[in-house]
Amino acid sequence: MRLIFSKLTKVAGLLAVLALIAVGCGSAGGSGSSGGGTLSKVDLSGANFTVGSKDFTEQLILGQITVQALEATGANVKDQTNLAGTDAARAALVNGNIDMYWEYTGTNWINHLKHTTPLHPAKKQYEAVKKEELKKNNIVVMQRAKFNNTYALAMRSEAPKKVPALKDVTKLSDIGPLIKNHPKDATLCVESEFKSRDDGLPGMEKKYGYKFPNGNVSLFDTGVVYNRTDKGNPCNFGEVFTTDGRIKALDLTVLKDDKEFFPIYNPAVNIRKSVYDKNPKKLDKVFTPIAKALDTKTMQKLNAEVDVKGQLPEDVAKQWLQDNGFTG
Repeated sequence: MRLIFSKLTKVAGLLAVLALIAVGCGSAGGSGSSGGGTLSKVDLSGANFTVGSKDFTEQLILGQITVQALEATGANVKDQTNLAGTDAARAALVNGNIDMYWEYTGTNWINHLKHTTPLHPAKKQYEAVKKEELKKNNIVVMQRAKFNNTYALAMRSEAPKKVPALKDVTKLSDIGPLIKNHPKDATLCVESEFKSRDDGLPGMEKKYGYKFPNGNVSLFDTGVVYNRTDKGNPCNFGEVFTTDGRIKALDLTVLKDDKEFFPIYNPAVNIRKSVYDKNPKKLDKVFTPIAKALDTKTMQKLNAEVDVKGQLPEDVAKQWLQDNGFTG
């Protein structure tokens, strides 16, 4: 009887050990991933990538999605997100200081490729950017996301009731008569980059045939622009990004771009060709489904998680990857 009990005890102990081993193997996630998900099926272990981004909320989220997606494949990733704006991010990519970052097709076309007229529809501009960036700059423009984060001007929704001169302003063309008849009410808050870019304020004024009066344009950081526009102090209009969650949260009204001045800004991972060519199929498997899952409603929600609710971009990126089955 004692012998039987001893054997049973040993068997039970062996089963317990095997169970622990099974649990440990299950948590490994496969292919270098620690959490499973579809990205665990892409093996980039041993590959090294340096990921960049610009310095505003949406870019920080996209940058963190990129970092964490690549880490889920087992790749070694150096995080160089939060670079100081478009020029810094582009220079870092061209100079080889980073391997990839998300750029917008409108910015590629106007700023980097030096075209003056945007292309419509979105697919036409994307295909033109993709072809020219590869030919001229050895930059691969990967799958574009669905959302269009273009520039726009907005005003607080209650403005027409509080400022009578604004009651007929619903589109960008309406600002011309406002400047002519009520110049003191034609006030604008912008960030420095928008004030100087060809696809920003100078180009918009040229396209629409008016110019904001001297002293009526105030410069602020991006987040401050939204708050100042919502307060109507010192500006009735503010520069916004159409996927920004603060538009809805602050109940801002976006003016229609009735002359279609602003280019289409679909984001896509821009990656140096020398880096892409080492793992083209695997990188496509990582970023194509991610890009296809990022539509306007999704990006507005993710931006709001950071700008309205105060969450960290890396936490928002992690949750989104998990919720969409990319990671476990």
